Amino acid sequence: MNEIIFEYNEPFYVEVNKESDGERVDKYLADMLSSFSRSQLQKLIKDEKVQVASSAASDAIYKTVKANYKLREGENISVIIPEPEELHIVPENIPLDILYEDDDLVVVNKPKGMVVHPAPGHYNGTLVNALMYHCRDNLSGINGILRPGIVHRIDMDTTGALVVCKNDFAHQALSEQLKVHSITRHYEAICYGTFDSKTGTVDAPIGRSPSDRKKMAIVKNGKNAVTHYEVLESFEKFSYIRCTLETGRTHQIRVHMSSIGHPLLGDELYCPNKAPYKLQGQTLHARILGFIHPRTGQYMEFEAPLPYYFNQLLCKIKY
Repeated sequence: MNEIIFEYNEPFYVEVNKESDGERVDKYLADMLSSFSRSQLQKLIKDEKVQVASSAASDAIYKTVKANYKLREGENISVIIPEPEELHIVPENIPLDILYEDDDLVVVNKPKGMVVHPAPGHYNGTLVNALMYHCRDNLSGINGILRPGIVHRIDMDTTGALVVCKNDFAHQALSEQLKVHSITRHYEAICYGTFDSKTGTVDAPIGRSPSDRKKMAIVKNGKNAVTHYEVLESFEKFSYIRCTLETGRTHQIRVHMSSIGHPLLGDELYCPNKAPYKLQGQTLHARILGFIHPRTGQYMEFEAPLPYYFNQLLCKIKY
């Protein structure tokens, strides 16, 4: 299904085809509008911005539906996406390590301890606060008032490359690449234990942990998640690895590596062991980020060098 290009406050219409007969309307829209989360689309439905008619005829009567409404072949959906609310995030003059920037996007090397976007307990000092200062009014609005420009994110204590969009055109294009898993994402990490094989794959669905809502877990009805790993260097008690993501679930690498007995060093959430070094969270770094530029159509790839603490830690473990 192709991504829909829309204009704010203007209705667009989609006819339900045979393949989508019986599908929930919120899931159907989530497939079409990958820039939006399922909860955002459910709010649109609740706010009566989504209506369904029995046909696309000019005299067809459109009616509001609930998120669990099952679509039927031949029905027509009308969707109106309102203009994003005016931003009320305080711009902050926080230095940014910029790997690349043009009129459509900026690629930053996020430092350890920085939250990507404002959330309860973290309304200042975030990457978004810094971007609001750096980019002024040039950030996409698709993800709402708290996440302007943010297409994907990495955890607070994960470092490395992250792309931010300056307009909705770029945001929709990159969201579509994320949706079809065509973006290159290589992470590097230090984990506990040594491996029998130099390479491997963890293919296990991830969802919210039923026993701890702060954690993600491998659950039967979770979202498809695939992580490929390669051992770069082995030590007595630890391994230095590269992880390549096919999917991008919350805490994916942390959950997958922990599930096979190799939790990340310093990961206080998924590792039962207390780290033998003074660390601030998991040793995980987004090293390589590659994608097709939304305007030029050219593939671009960026590398964020390992942070100082990571290199120092490797030296300590090695010697």
